Amino acid sequence: MNDHDVVEILLVEDNPQDAELTIRALKKHNLANRLFHVEDGAEALDFLFGRGKYEGRRIDISPKVVLLDLKLPKVNGLEVLRSMKSDPRLQTIPVVMVTSSAEHPDVKAAYNLGANGYVIKPVQFDAFMEAMSKVGVYWLMVNHPMK
Repeated sequence: MNDHDVVEILLVEDNPQDAELTIRALKKHNLANRLFHVEDGAEALDFLFGRGKYEGRRIDISPKVVLLDLKLPKVNGLEVLRSMKSDPRLQTIPVVMVTSSAEHPDVKAAYNLGANGYVIKPVQFDAFMEAMSKVGVYWLMVNHPMK
């Protein structure tokens, strides 16, 4: 088994500052030990489906949660979500959209495609850290996932 096999959180975020803040918030609560970060939707799909540079990854071991940005390079977050929720192996993985978009069409589209949560990134540093901490605690420690 390699490091890519046992991932609890898949963070899909193209903004380096937002990724770093999310990782810091999760580390603060000891929730980032098995976090894997990718920077675009295409890499997220490669990781989840075990293809490209992730070929050979044990795809039967899925992340406990995917934190997914909406506006991503190559493949946007809604397309990643659509692909995940249309695959029987991936459809039960909780997906939380973490985005700066509060636009009603974006929120509606995400939930219609099967998002389990939609978090709007707070602008203030402390609020951002608190929001990401709460997301991590809930999905990794409180939520009882389907196996």
